[in-house]
Formats: sequence, C-alpha cells, structure tokens
Amino acid sequence: MLKKLIDKLYINNNLNEAELLFLLKNLDDDSRNYLIEKAYHTRLKSYGKTVFFRGLIEISNICSRNCFYCGIRAENKNVQRYRLSKEEILLSCEKGYQLGYKTFVLQGGEDAFFKDEVLVDIIKSIKIKYPENAITLSLGERSYESYKALYEAGADRYLLRHETANKALYHSLHPNMNFENRIQCLNNLKEIGYQIGAGFLIGLPNQTLNDFVQDLKFLKNLEPHMVGIGPFIPQKDTPLRYEKGGDAYTTITMLAIIRLLLPDVLLPATTALGTIDPESRNKAFKAGANVIMPNLSPFECRKKYALYDGKVFTNGEAAEEKKKIDENIRQAGFEPVMSRGDNIKWKRI
Repeated sequence: MLKKLIDKLYINNNLNEAELLFLLKNLDDDSRNYLIEKAYHTRLKSYGKTVFFRGLIEISNICSRNCFYCGIRAENKNVQRYRLSKEEILLSCEKGYQLGYKTFVLQGGEDAFFKDEVLVDIIKSIKIKYPENAITLSLGERSYESYKALYEAGADRYLLRHETANKALYHSLHPNMNFENRIQCLNNLKEIGYQIGAGFLIGLPNQTLNDFVQDLKFLKNLEPHMVGIGPFIPQKDTPLRYEKGGDAYTTITMLAIIRLLLPDVLLPATTALGTIDPESRNKAFKAGANVIMPNLSPFECRKKYALYDGKVFTNGEAAEEKKKIDENIRQAGFEPVMSRGDNIKWKRI
C-alpha cells in the first residue's frame, strides 16, 4: 500500500491530505528508502546531479520581532548586535565573487535601518559590479511597494519561510504577528515576479503530523521556486530553550516528499540540518536537495548571528572552505556548480 502511494506521488506529483497523512503515519524504513529513491530519481530528471552554491551574507542580527524560537529576537538582551555597512556587504560580495559565487543571499533580521532607499542603493551597487550574479533577499515582512522597489533595483529572489501553515500554531510562536499578512507577503512577492522561497520548521513544540500535511499542501498550492526547511533547534536565550528540537530523520523525509510534490523546486540542505547531524547534508542531497549556502559574512559576525544553539560556521558552512565542500559533494556522487542556479521555470519579468 505504501509503495503504491509513493508511486502515485512520483507519477502525479501530488497526493490528497488523507493520503499524505497515511504515508507519514505508516512510513517504515523500507518504504522510506523507497520514497528517497523516488525523490532522487526526480531530482535527476529536473537538475541532474548538480548542487548549486549560494554565498550567504548575514547583514544584521538586529530584529524588531520576538519569535519565540529565534536567538536574535528583539527581547534577547544577551545578543551582541551588529549591522554590516554597505562597504562591508560589498567586500563580502567581492570575496564571494573571487571564490566563484554567482548568487549572493542577503539575510537579516527585520532591521528598521534597512529602509528601501538603503537597500535599493546596496542592490544597485552589487548589480553594477556583478551584473551576471543573482541577488536573493531574506529580510522578513515588508510592504508590496517595498518588495517591488527592491525587485526593480535588481533583486531576483526572496526567501520568506511561512514557518507553519497551522494558523493557531503560528500565532502561538509569533507574538504581534499576523499569519494572513505572512501569506499575503508571499503572494505579493510571487505577483511582482521574484523567485520566491517558503518553508517550515521541523519539530516545533505541539506540531503534529497533520500540521506537516497542511505545510505540504500549502507548498503544493503556492508552488514556490524554492523551499527551505530545517529542524527546530532550541536557543538558550529564548522561551523555547528547554523544548526538544527537531531531528534529521524527519527533515530528510520531508525533503524527499517536497521534491516529489514540486519536481522543479530549488531545495537547500540547510545549515541547521548540518548542525544536528554532520552526515545529513549528503543524505539530504540523495533525498532531493540541490542547494547549499556557505557563509560569506565577516568571520567575526558569524557567531553573533545565532538563530539557534550550536550553529556551525566553519568547515562545510564557510564559503572559504569551498575546496573541501567541493570534494565532499563529489565524494557523495554529486556535482558542485557555481552558476546562478535559477529555478528552471522562472524568467524575470
């Protein structure tokens, strides 16, 4: 029964809610291996054995939000706050360009300093110097007009994880935030023309298998160009510091299902996944992941961008270790690629 369901998912790239729930409730090692095998064949059809590199630049750990799971939440007084200047961001891009990176990911908290005019200037400066490079932004919720201004300045992609499709669970973890606004932001980004990225956390307190089903159906209906998922990892200075975190086994299972639901999606093997299990990145590639985002941020800032405890920022996470990362990817049977790595169905409008 399970293998028939997996075959149906592989052929149709879809299952209904009841089928997804049955699959998640009843997966054993044999059927999970079969699921991963089908996900691997699907990624081969869409992207071959390629693993796309993105250079991550964490531009600020200042944030106005108070998400209960996040180490850079506004009320955390133990964070050493920093904000990169335009010059520091451009220096990080220069370092990345010299290493061969063709995508820069500017990520940060919701920092009021980065108004539209500031970001527009930074984006245009990057595009003037590196016109062939893609720019991805991951800077939280903004207005339609703001997203449009940043797109017109040259930004190509925007990552905004929906975190959970369960509205009640979302509100329990995000004080003074609005679930409907989060979803509207994703719809606005897609309408403007970005390659959009959504995604959810694995192992949140009170999360159920049915919540995973709702996340998967949400992604299927949204059809984002990228999906970023990773395990919840408790951070010592947050309200959830004593909670149990997510696990690599479930995260990799979800990666495989997402690859089958969305065959053309760009699917990162995240730093959080590598943090809880050093071997999990290669397992993720074999389950359908095809993106890696090594860190280009100034070295002295990397420890300060502590969304969760134990974050790895050296070896396989450091952009400077590109040769080691390349070797590891090749030894796993995959091909490291430094192109822009756009979603195969996207064109800038």
